[in-house]
Amino acid sequence: MKTIEHWINGSPTAGTSPETAPVFNPATGQEQARVALASAADVDTAVTAATAAFETWSESSLTQRTQVMFAFRQLLVEHEEELGRIISTEHGKTVDDARGEITRGREVVEFACGLGDVLKGSFSDQVSRGVDVHNFRQPLGVVAGITPFNFPAMVPLWMHPIAIATGNTFILKPSERDPSAANFVAELYKRAGLPDGVFNVVHGGKEAVDAILTHSGVEAVSFVGSTPIARYVHETATAHGKRVQALGGAKNHAVVLPDADLEFAANHITAGAYGSAGERCMAVSVAVAVGTAADGLVEILERKAGEVKVGPGDVPGIEMGPLVTKASQQRVENAVGTAATQGATVVVDGRGLKIDGHESGFFTGPSLLDHVTTEMDAYKEELFGPVLAVVRVDSLDEAIGVINANPYGNGTALFTGSGEAARRFQRNVKVGMIGVNVPVPVPMSYYSFGGWKDSLIGDSPIHGPEGIRFYTRPKVVTTRWPQPKQQVTAGFNFPTSS
Repeated sequence: MKTIEHWINGSPTAGTSPETAPVFNPATGQEQARVALASAADVDTAVTAATAAFETWSESSLTQRTQVMFAFRQLLVEHEEELGRIISTEHGKTVDDARGEITRGREVVEFACGLGDVLKGSFSDQVSRGVDVHNFRQPLGVVAGITPFNFPAMVPLWMHPIAIATGNTFILKPSERDPSAANFVAELYKRAGLPDGVFNVVHGGKEAVDAILTHSGVEAVSFVGSTPIARYVHETATAHGKRVQALGGAKNHAVVLPDADLEFAANHITAGAYGSAGERCMAVSVAVAVGTAADGLVEILERKAGEVKVGPGDVPGIEMGPLVTKASQQRVENAVGTAATQGATVVVDGRGLKIDGHESGFFTGPSLLDHVTTEMDAYKEELFGPVLAVVRVDSLDEAIGVINANPYGNGTALFTGSGEAARRFQRNVKVGMIGVNVPVPVPMSYYSFGGWKDSLIGDSPIHGPEGIRFYTRPKVVTTRWPQPKQQVTAGFNFPTSS
């Protein structure tokens, strides 16, 4: 049985802890590897290596850093298929879906390649007689990322390219459910010319997380995961003097107005709900059908849910793979049963799906629930699985009210042909990322990703301009260069421009 080790100071490292955890192939249900679980001592080793590397990396030229990023970006292109299959084998998503997440992560690398323009400071000449002012930004030091299982390549790539390109060193603690992508990325960084110790990977559970959150040598922590853990990360790390990005859970609504093209809307909502088996923080989990749109929308959604091709992620043509664990499969299927007992109509029932030759895999089919109310568990809970709930309302204003009353505010979408309705929706809805006729509104890398309310703990979104600000801090310099022998009178009052 293969053991997946940590990556510290430029090479695989077994670590000091004998503890390991199983890594499954979700399509077969079989254990395929063990992953080492780091102790606090292992985290300290990684911090020590990153601290030493920071001394030289932070002094490297911007040209050197961007050259590494350009080389790393090219390696991601060349090894996209291999990395995609690694992700598919451990996560369960299709290889095509995995390639898609690599592409979206690579966009952040491309943004990092252009940091020369973004990092330019400003200069003010002659703010007072003979006095100039300028500012610039500097890296923090050792920073860390704690990332979820659902995007083992993309979410870390939203963090470390910007952190590294701005001169920091990085420690990644990926999910122990699908750890191999992180080590593969570490090898690509080494091949790209990144010095040892600048990028490190420690695998583990709560002990490793707590060690990162409390270590005095870690300056900042980025986190993506559930809201309760995001709160814990934010509270613990800030209590220990760190900057924190903490992105939490979601319950994303797609509103469909009667004037929308229902075939178009249903097609995109189906992909948004069941893509990656619904294991996305931006998945469409609620369709809000307004007025006369409801019956026709549900009819088309039922047909399209039945057309989704479910199977092993490495089989060509498959659109939806298994869930990541047996526990996830059971939790999602139990949620469908609970919805039925609470009064929802189970239009499409994905429970009990068996795939020939993969009977032990963690598969469940798409489920579609109609007549769901906001009091039902299927609406209130983030199911993180292929379950779409339909909530019926009478007006756009009522739909906006439903969304605004929800504790989450990550992403939302509106399907309509009305510019007036779209403008009213995007101005009044209390959500951080909005799509108009776009079901999954993940912004491009040069914008920042982050929701509102319980979907973002604190106030620091991820990547884009906010990512630059998060991983750097500003300095403002005021200078005077008097001529030789020039007498400059010093005042004892608070200085003013003159």
